Amino acid sequence: MKSPNVAIELEGIGLTFAPESETPTIALNDVHCRIEPGKVTALIGPSGCGKSTLLQIARGFLNPSRGQLRFVEVASGKVTGRPAMATVWQAFNLFPWLTVIENVAFGLEVAGVSKQEREARARKAIGAVDLAGFERHFPRQLSGGMRQRVGIARALVMEPEVLLLDEPFGALDAQTRLVLQEQLSSLVETSGTTAILVTHSIEEAILLADKIVVMSARPGRIVSEIAVGLPRPRTFATTQDPEYAQLFDRIYGLLRDEVMRAMIIESEKADT
Repeated sequence: MKSPNVAIELEGIGLTFAPESETPTIALNDVHCRIEPGKVTALIGPSGCGKSTLLQIARGFLNPSRGQLRFVEVASGKVTGRPAMATVWQAFNLFPWLTVIENVAFGLEVAGVSKQEREARARKAIGAVDLAGFERHFPRQLSGGMRQRVGIARALVMEPEVLLLDEPFGALDAQTRLVLQEQLSSLVETSGTTAILVTHSIEEAILLADKIVVMSARPGRIVSEIAVGLPRPRTFATTQDPEYAQLFDRIYGLLRDEVMRAMIIESEKADT
């Protein structure tokens, strides 16, 4: 896997949805943020604040209404093309008619990688998420946590420079989520991949991220950027660290204000 050398810069990003028959909705407003290469950046904020929208702009699925998205080589400072990216979604999005190894290797097959190479890479990725022995199983034969690990393996097998994680564990129970958080933390740390994580969980953000970007209620903007200096590897035991408690309280305080503001805005809309 290539060593990441490209920072993602969002300068004054704004996005307005303007359906012809409806009032325009400002989803994002004047967002400034830099995603450092080889680091994990978590986006956290109230529901509807534009976290996933920012992720889609970074991925190239949406174009901003204003502002600039740049990919900059850290060594030279030159603007470059979009780095290779892969996404893990909350929904598992596995092909039910394909086995685990076929699901993981699917992107490689589309990319024209030889059968021998894609099978070897797929087996390695499957082993990295502790699913060795389940290569010939179908998604229906797996638990929710196992299916999401297949999704992670499918992203990692493409050897992306940037891994985008959109609420990857949101559909899982608390115990499974905690195990996968620890596993993903180890995988990302080992690979050195640049990662952007969208989450509603303060705990998840602290356990996985090097930097936490707190967003406001809609229209989304950056309220604060908080560095996470807790030592790695981070596990459930990290939650007992006094520094963890301080970070949690600080982020909760920021989020509480924004969530309350979002609730007031929604209440005012309902009354009109």
